[in-house]
Amino acid sequence: MSNPTPVQPGQDAVVEHDAVESIVHLMPLVLPIVGGVLMLLLASIAVFMA
Repeated sequence: MSNPTPVQPGQDAVVEHDAVESIVHLMPLVLPIVGGVLMLLLASIAVFMA
């Protein structure tokens, strides 16, 4: 049996939508904000428990 080629000549390629690639450009903003919120949450828990 012959393996079908992904794109036949004369046809357009089907582009898959990748969820990771759509949000990876936001990481330099999201990571510090989430880190700061997590630090404040953990510090407030530590103060409340003390």
